[in-house]
Amino acid sequence: MNNHSDAIEELPAHACWALLHTTAIGRLAVWAGDHPDIFPLNFVTDHGTIVFRSGAGTKVASALTETPVALEIDGYESDTSKAWSVVVKGRAESIKVGHELMATLELPLFPWQAGVKGHFLRITPTSVTGRRFPVADPGIWESPLATTLRTPTGPVDIVDRHEEK
Repeated sequence: MNNHSDAIEELPAHACWALLHTTAIGRLAVWAGDHPDIFPLNFVTDHGTIVFRSGAGTKVASALTETPVALEIDGYESDTSKAWSVVVKGRAESIKVGHELMATLELPLFPWQAGVKGHFLRITPTSVTGRRFPVADPGIWESPLATTLRTPTGPVDIVDRHEEK
């Protein structure tokens, strides 16, 4: 029996932080009232925390409740054909006054979407986890009904072998 979980590499915290430093885009998961919600956002790492800025709304209001939040990033390493994922869990706090706010304004934090982004939040992690794993050969998912496979490097046309008979 082939055990695919053997190929999953659990990443130590320092490797997770190294990956967090390589990207500025993630997804923030929050509990919004009676349901989970996920928001894309720009972020920066700052002294073992995650900082982001946003306008007023569901994302900020939900992140600042007593319920913990999670930030997820992922990527694909084409040279090794491996994918990775990092999840940071913790509590978000508002950055409002004084030295901390002034230092935050100096961070390279540039939201993609224009508009008023006057709320600065910091996630202090209680957990940082990650894993790396080989991406499966698209051929293992081949189906007689499929004509195109979607892969990390783009769509791949499949020759219908049934028509060649």
